[in-house]
Amino acid sequence: MTVIITDEGFADEDWAHGFTALDDLAANDAAPAVAVDVPSDADPATLEGRLDTIDLIRVNFPSFADGRGFTIGRRLRLMGFQGRLRAKGHVIADQYAMARRAGFDEVEIDADLAKRQPEAQWLARADWRSHDYRSRLRA
Repeated sequence: MTVIITDEGFADEDWAHGFTALDDLAANDAAPAVAVDVPSDADPATLEGRLDTIDLIRVNFPSFADGRGFTIGRRLRLMGFQGRLRAKGHVIADQYAMARRAGFDEVEIDADLAKRQPEAQWLARADWRSHDYRSRLRA
Protein backbone atom coordinates (compact mmCIF):
# COMPACT_ATOMS: atom_id res chain seq x y z
CA MET A 1 0.00 0.00 0.00
CA THR A 2 1.20 3.49 -0.81
CA VAL A 3 0.24 6.84 0.65
CA ILE A 4 0.03 10.00 -1.41
CA ILE A 5 0.90 13.25 0.36
CA THR A 6 -0.29 16.67 -0.74
CA ASP A 7 -0.63 19.99 1.04
CA GLU A 8 -3.91 18.65 2.46
CA GLY A 9 -2.28 15.58 4.06
CA PHE A 10 -2.47 11.85 3.42
CA ALA A 11 -4.60 10.41 0.64
CA ASP A 12 -5.05 7.09 -1.11
CA GLU A 13 -3.63 6.46 -4.56
CA ASP A 14 -5.98 7.93 -7.17
CA TRP A 15 -4.01 7.12 -10.33
CA ALA A 16 -5.52 4.06 -12.02
CA HIS A 17 -3.81 4.11 -15.42
CA GLY A 18 -0.47 2.48 -14.64
CA PHE A 19 3.04 3.73 -15.37
CA THR A 20 5.46 3.25 -18.24
CA ALA A 21 9.15 2.96 -17.43
CA LEU A 22 11.24 5.67 -19.06
CA ASP A 23 13.35 3.05 -20.87
CA ASP A 24 10.22 1.46 -22.35
CA LEU A 25 8.95 4.85 -23.47
CA ALA A 26 12.11 5.51 -25.47
CA ALA A 27 11.60 2.24 -27.35
CA ASN A 28 8.04 3.21 -28.26
CA ASP A 29 8.37 6.78 -29.54
CA ALA A 30 5.13 6.80 -31.55
CA ALA A 31 2.74 6.05 -28.69
CA PRO A 32 1.61 8.81 -26.34
CA ALA A 33 2.37 8.18 -22.69
CA VAL A 34 -0.07 8.78 -19.88
CA ALA A 35 2.33 8.33 -16.95
CA VAL A 36 6.08 7.78 -16.85
CA ASP A 37 8.37 6.41 -14.13
CA VAL A 38 11.68 8.27 -14.15
CA PRO A 39 14.69 6.85 -12.27
CA SER A 40 16.92 9.15 -10.23
CA ASP A 41 19.81 8.86 -12.70
CA ALA A 42 17.77 9.78 -15.79
CA ASP A 43 18.32 12.80 -18.00
CA PRO A 44 15.03 14.73 -18.23
CA ALA A 45 16.05 15.89 -21.71
CA THR A 46 15.04 12.44 -22.99
CA LEU A 47 11.44 13.61 -22.58
CA GLU A 48 11.97 16.80 -24.60
CA GLY A 49 9.17 17.28 -27.10
CA ARG A 50 6.96 14.68 -25.42
CA LEU A 51 5.93 16.46 -22.22
CA ASP A 52 2.56 17.54 -23.62
CA THR A 53 1.58 13.86 -24.07
CA ILE A 54 2.32 12.93 -20.46
CA ASP A 55 -0.20 13.42 -17.66
CA LEU A 56 1.93 12.29 -14.72
CA ILE A 57 5.66 11.87 -14.14
CA ARG A 58 6.80 9.92 -11.09
CA VAL A 59 10.44 10.50 -10.12
CA ASN A 60 12.14 7.86 -7.98
CA PHE A 61 14.02 8.81 -4.81
CA PRO A 62 16.05 5.68 -3.89
CA SER A 63 17.33 7.25 -0.65
CA PHE A 64 16.43 10.31 1.40
CA ALA A 65 20.09 11.34 1.00
CA ASP A 66 19.87 11.25 -2.82
CA GLY A 67 18.78 14.68 -4.02
CA ARG A 68 19.00 14.04 -7.77
CA GLY A 69 15.22 13.73 -7.93
CA PHE A 70 14.81 17.36 -6.85
CA THR A 71 16.97 18.44 -9.79
CA ILE A 72 15.01 16.26 -12.20
CA GLY A 73 11.71 17.72 -10.97
CA ARG A 74 12.96 21.29 -11.30
CA ARG A 75 14.34 20.65 -14.78
CA LEU A 76 11.05 19.11 -15.93
CA ARG A 77 9.17 22.20 -14.78
CA LEU A 78 11.70 24.49 -16.48
CA MET A 79 11.25 22.44 -19.67
CA GLY A 80 7.54 23.28 -19.53
CA PHE A 81 5.96 20.18 -18.00
CA GLN A 82 2.50 21.18 -16.75
CA GLY A 83 1.15 17.80 -15.62
CA ARG A 84 1.28 16.08 -12.25
CA LEU A 85 4.75 15.63 -10.87
CA ARG A 86 5.20 13.05 -8.11
CA ALA A 87 8.21 12.21 -5.93
CA LYS A 88 8.23 8.51 -5.06
CA GLY A 89 10.19 6.56 -2.51
CA HIS A 90 12.44 7.65 0.28
CA VAL A 91 11.34 11.24 0.76
CA ILE A 92 10.96 12.25 4.39
CA ALA A 93 8.68 14.86 5.93
CA ASP A 94 11.57 17.29 6.39
CA GLN A 95 12.05 17.26 2.60
CA TYR A 96 8.42 17.97 1.70
CA ALA A 97 8.86 21.74 1.38
CA MET A 98 11.91 21.25 -0.83
CA ALA A 99 9.98 18.84 -3.05
CA ARG A 100 7.17 21.37 -3.44
CA ARG A 101 9.60 24.20 -4.21
CA ALA A 102 11.31 22.01 -6.82
CA GLY A 103 7.95 21.63 -8.60
CA PHE A 104 6.51 18.40 -7.25
CA ASP A 105 2.76 18.32 -6.66
CA GLU A 106 2.76 15.31 -4.38
CA VAL A 107 4.88 12.67 -2.69
CA GLU A 108 4.29 8.91 -2.70
CA ILE A 109 5.60 6.90 0.26
CA ASP A 110 5.03 3.38 1.52
CA ALA A 111 2.87 2.52 4.51
CA ASP A 112 5.88 1.82 6.76
CA LEU A 113 7.26 5.33 6.29
CA ALA A 114 3.78 6.76 6.84
CA LYS A 115 3.68 4.99 10.22
CA ARG A 116 7.10 6.32 11.22
CA GLN A 117 6.29 9.84 10.02
CA PRO A 118 2.57 10.39 10.58
CA GLU A 119 0.42 12.88 8.73
CA ALA A 120 0.93 15.64 11.31
CA GLN A 121 4.65 15.74 10.52
CA TRP A 122 3.93 16.27 6.83
CA LEU A 123 1.20 18.83 7.47
CA ALA A 124 3.64 20.85 9.59
CA ARG A 125 5.58 21.43 6.36
CA ALA A 126 2.56 21.93 4.09
CA ASP A 127 2.76 25.74 4.31
CA TRP A 128 5.95 25.53 2.26
CA ARG A 129 5.57 28.95 0.63
CA SER A 130 5.72 30.78 3.95
CA HIS A 131 8.49 28.79 5.59
CA ASP A 132 11.55 29.36 3.48
CA TYR A 133 14.66 31.34 4.22
CA ARG A 134 13.76 34.10 1.73
CA SER A 135 10.48 34.88 3.46
CA ARG A 136 12.31 35.12 6.79
CA LEU A 137 14.89 37.50 5.29
CA ARG A 138 12.16 39.77 3.90
CA ALA A 139 10.42 40.05 7.29
